[in-house]
Amino acid sequence: MSNEFVAKGVKLAKLPSDYGSTGFKMFKGSILNNVEIAYETWGDLSINNDNAILLFTGLSPSSHAASSENNKSTGWWEYMIGPNKPIDTNKYFVICVNSLGSCFGSTSPASINKATGESYGLTFPELSIEDIAKSGHSVLQTLGIDHAHTVMGPSMGGMTALAYALLFPNNLSNLIVISAAARALPFTISIRSLQRELIRSDPLWNNGVYKKDSAPLNGMKLARKLGLMSYRAANEWRERFNRARLPKSEDKKMFDIEFEVENYLNHNSEKFVSMFDPNCYLYLSRAMDLFDVAEHGGTVNAGLAKIHTKKNLIIGVESDILFPVDQQQELANGFSKAKKNFQFEKLNSIQGHDSFLVDTESFSKVIYNFFKD
Repeated sequence: MSNEFVAKGVKLAKLPSDYGSTGFKMFKGSILNNVEIAYETWGDLSINNDNAILLFTGLSPSSHAASSENNKSTGWWEYMIGPNKPIDTNKYFVICVNSLGSCFGSTSPASINKATGESYGLTFPELSIEDIAKSGHSVLQTLGIDHAHTVMGPSMGGMTALAYALLFPNNLSNLIVISAAARALPFTISIRSLQRELIRSDPLWNNGVYKKDSAPLNGMKLARKLGLMSYRAANEWRERFNRARLPKSEDKKMFDIEFEVENYLNHNSEKFVSMFDPNCYLYLSRAMDLFDVAEHGGTVNAGLAKIHTKKNLIIGVESDILFPVDQQQELANGFSKAKKNFQFEKLNSIQGHDSFLVDTESFSKVIYNFFKD
C-alpha cells in the first residue's frame, strides 16, 4: 500500500513545473512538488501524433487496463483494449494514467514527501478531479502529444474526462463519459461519506498516521463492502446468489458468515484492502463528491456549453444506483441545449454501476460503433 508499485509496462512521467511556480499547481491553489504519474500505453503513436486516446480510471484501478507484451497479466478493461478490439490498438495509441492521489505508482498521500522523508498522509494537498485531469494532460505533454483524439473514462474516470474537456477544450476532439455525472447527488455523497467515516473510525487510522503493517484494514474492509453494494444491482445478486448458504460447519459461531453473498463481500473486500491505501481512498472519494461542472460556468448547462469536442458519447446503465441514468440524461440534455454533437446510450445491463467491467457485449458494441463511425 504505497506508491512503490512496480510492474512491467508501467512508466512514470515526472510532471513539469507550472510557469511561475516550483511545482504542480493544484485546482484549489496548493503546490505539490516532485509529482510523478504512472501510466501504461498500447499501440503506436501516429506520425502526426493524432491518434492518442487518453483513458482515466475509476477510483480503485491502476493504469493496467489491458495486457501487453511487457505485462501479460489481465487488465481491468481487457475486453475493450487491444488489436481488433473496440478500442483498436492497431489504429490508436492508448494511454491509461493512474490517477494523481492513487497508490499505484502516482504521487499520492501514500507517497514519501521528499521534504520530510515521511509519507504525506493528511499533509497531502486537497485533491480535486480537475487535478487528476490536469496530471493526465501533463502526461500527454511529456509524450509530445498536444491534442488527444479522444479522452474517456468510466465512473470517476468519466468525471475526470469531463473535467479535462472543461480545462483543455482545445486539446481534444472527442469525449466519452461512461456511468458518470456532472456532479454527485445526495445519495451518492452519503454512501461515500459513510465509507470515509468507517475508515476514520478505525482506531488504527490514527488521524492518517499509520504504517503499512498497521493500517486501518477493518475500516477499509467495511468501506469496501458498502462500496460493493452500491456498485452492483439487487436483481443481479438475486440471480447470482439468491439465498444460497455456505456449507454447514460444526465450528461455526453465531453471526459468522452464512450466506454466499456475505462470503462474496468478504472475499472481495479482503482482496481490495491488501492493495489499496486508506488515505488514498479518502482523498479520491472526497474529490468525487466535490466535483461539479457548474463550477466551470455557473450552471451545469453553462459548463457543458464550454466543451468544444466534435463528438460526445454518453453511456448510462438503467440499473446503476450510484450514478443513476437520469444523471447521464442530464449530460445529454446539456449537450443538446448547447447544440453539441452527442450520442446517448442507455443500456439495460443488470450489473449496476460496474456494468462497464462485466457486460462485455453491450459496452463493446457501443464503443466499437463510436470509433468505427
